[in-house]
Amino acid sequence: MSKSIEELKSLTTQIRRDILRMVHAVNSGHPGGSLGCTEFFTALYGNVMNYNLPFTMEGKNEDHFYLSNGHISPVYYSTLARFNFFPVDELRTFRKLDSRLQGHPTTHEGLPGIRIASGSLGQGLSVALGVAEGKKLDGDTSLVYTLHGDGELQEGQVWEALMYAAAKKVDNIISTIDYNGRQIDGDTDDVLSLGNLHAKLEAFGWTVLEEKNGNDLEAVIAILEKAKTETGKGKPVVIILHTEMGYGIDYMMGSHAWHGKAPNDEQLDTAFKQLYLEAPADY
Repeated sequence: MSKSIEELKSLTTQIRRDILRMVHAVNSGHPGGSLGCTEFFTALYGNVMNYNLPFTMEGKNEDHFYLSNGHISPVYYSTLARFNFFPVDELRTFRKLDSRLQGHPTTHEGLPGIRIASGSLGQGLSVALGVAEGKKLDGDTSLVYTLHGDGELQEGQVWEALMYAAAKKVDNIISTIDYNGRQIDGDTDDVLSLGNLHAKLEAFGWTVLEEKNGNDLEAVIAILEKAKTETGKGKPVVIILHTEMGYGIDYMMGSHAWHGKAPNDEQLDTAFKQLYLEAPADY
């Protein structure tokens, strides 16, 4: 967590290359949302969140992160590896038999950094709220962070959890919604519109922050730091983070088609040329 902004920006490029390599190698996975959330993960683990290594499941007096939309596991795994939770070379095992890096994060393999299985959408906030309340009971003043997809908000359990958090004044949690307007079947507005999400979240009793530039690393760091200043005031905090699905790869951006499709050899080569590093890095 001592890297400069320029080092972190360079790291977002490497993480994007990792994402593409992983899904291409097994012709399976979810690159679109992963590429769109790269700045968020880099900001969280590289600048904002307080955590210790080696990883422990309990993580007492440490900030916790819970990925609710578990299908964007490629960006999660790459981030954890690049921040030394486990060896980078293990990224080669993504979605392979007996790997700890399954398509959706699981816990029984004991992968450092993973505290919940999150293959089923809609459940992450409920789990995180339990952890946040547990921290309060333990006198632990650290924070709990979560990430959710905008399409995931079509799940009813999310709204039950939103209502619970405000009613019980769970004010040590910061939830972020990846608002890219895309989901597996099309544009979110066409599948099931969220309407005025900002107003809805405020009506449910949350402090709501919004960042339009969710693929600007410095803007993401700034909104997360602002969110931290809003904790401890009797209300849960949520960030609506506007991102672009497939960000960084021109033929992926703006299309739901890359929600869960791997690039072929030619497409991978094109993508890598758009993500050039001075020393093109392998795993």
